[in-house]
Amino acid sequence: MHLSNITLTLKNETETLALGAKIASVIHGGLNIWLRGDLGAGKTTLARGMLRGLGYQGKVKSPTYTLVESYVISGITFYHFDLYRFMSEEEWEEAGFREYFNSTSVCLVEWPEKASNLLPQADVEIFLETEGAGRKATLRAETTQGQQCLDLFAY
Repeated sequence: MHLSNITLTLKNETETLALGAKIASVIHGGLNIWLRGDLGAGKTTLARGMLRGLGYQGKVKSPTYTLVESYVISGITFYHFDLYRFMSEEEWEEAGFREYFNSTSVCLVEWPEKASNLLPQADVEIFLETEGAGRKATLRAETTQGQQCLDLFAY
């Protein structure tokens, strides 16, 4: 189910962080967000902006080697996954991450295609593409809950 898109041009890292903060203002527990883009597209920068927008002040690490970083902030548990190193979908099951996807957490997944057939459905997908010195970001609602977030985002 594809509902609507919002496409934005981001001139620099500051605008990518600001987009993350704006996304943070409309998210809530129970959301699954897939973050797609090539290496260096700004996925971790966007995640850092989201965490800053939620009020997290500590260091935001890329979970490339740990696979997931968790943060408890603003009354939710925010899980930032990076599945880049997965060689097969079975690694998803073996990692035991399924329980992280629940009504009280926000799950942001980089490289969701590495476990796409086993992951719960995305509510919102965010596509980041390099465009000159900047980025193009496309936010796409995939569920009614995701559409509600994008409706709030558009204001």
